[in-house]
Order: sequence, then C-alpha cells, then structure tokens
Amino acid sequence: MIARLRGVLAENAADHAVLDVGGVGYLVWCSGRTLSAIGEVGGDVLLFTEMQVREDAITLYGFGSAAERETFRLLTSVQGVGGRVALSILSVLDAGELSRAIASGDKAMVARANGVGPKLAMRIVNELKDKMGGVAIGPGVSPSAAAKGGTANDALSALANLGFRPAEASAAVGAAIEELGDDATLDAVVRLALRKAAK
Repeated sequence: MIARLRGVLAENAADHAVLDVGGVGYLVWCSGRTLSAIGEVGGDVLLFTEMQVREDAITLYGFGSAAERETFRLLTSVQGVGGRVALSILSVLDAGELSRAIASGDKAMVARANGVGPKLAMRIVNELKDKMGGVAIGPGVSPSAAAKGGTANDALSALANLGFRPAEASAAVGAAIEELGDDATLDAVVRLALRKAAK
C-alpha cells in the first residue's frame, strides 16, 4: 500500500497530477481542491494517497491532507460512490463542509457535485450520518474552528484513527484548540487533545 508520496510535480491536469518520485512518474487522481493547492509544475509536493486495486486497474488517489483522505475513505464506503465520484464531492466540499452538510441532513449540498443525483446524495447523508456527521460541529469544536478546517479536521481524523468516538474526539480537539489558539500546530493540538481525552 502506498500511503504517501513526496516528489516533484511533473504535470498538473484538470483531474490528476503526475509526481516524479526518484525518476518514477506516479499518476495520481485528485480533487480540484487539491490540484489547485499543490502549486506549480516543478515544485516539491507531498500527497497523502489511497491505492485501490481491482482486477482491471490499480488506481492511486491523492489528497492534500489526512482529513481529506479519511473523508474519501468514508465516501467510498457508501454503495454507488466510486473514487471519481468521491473526488467530485471533495472538489465541491472540503471535509468540514461535507461533515456539516451530513450532520444537518443537507442532501442538496452533497448533490452539488457532478455525478451525484438526489438518491445518491440521500444515501450518502443517511449512511455517513453516524460516521462523520457529528465530527466537525460536535460539542467541543466551535463552528468557526470547524470552518477553518485544516488543523481541527486533521486532529479529529487522527483521534478517530486511534479509535476515539466522534463525540470524544470533537470535545478533546475543541478543548485543545481553545487552550492553544487557532494558530496552533497539528502536532501540538493532537498531543494536548490526547491528554484531555485520556482524563
């Protein structure tokens, strides 16, 4: 499994990038959001990746953050949502916006993505409500912190990967950000959130 790639951006197209890693070019499918953020051709790039292996293809998907990758994994767990549809959703909504849309049952927001009709949007909202709906706007994380996305979402994702329930993770991360401030680094937020969650 390829978990991440660091290399030189050799090509940046409408739906994919090619990363030159030690002379090997990796074609990585990405959301429009990630592609617009990774910079100019020739620059150094780090992408979190998810590799999908099927009988007829091996496909590599790339993400600008661990939170985006985690959201992609959740989306592709829904029947009818393949990798390309998940990227289409992530091009329109970032992890925090999608989480808030799911928490509020806003299927119209999810249906804004290309390839997502009303029925599929409803299925996504219903199936992911318990998995991610409470995370970005949980009791501990203020809407402003959730709207900033970035550090809060990455910290929530880190705690979720360690087995914490969404409500626990949200409360701990919210308390950590409140104590450290919105400009705190991800490392500092995760360390403090873990201490708070362990109390």
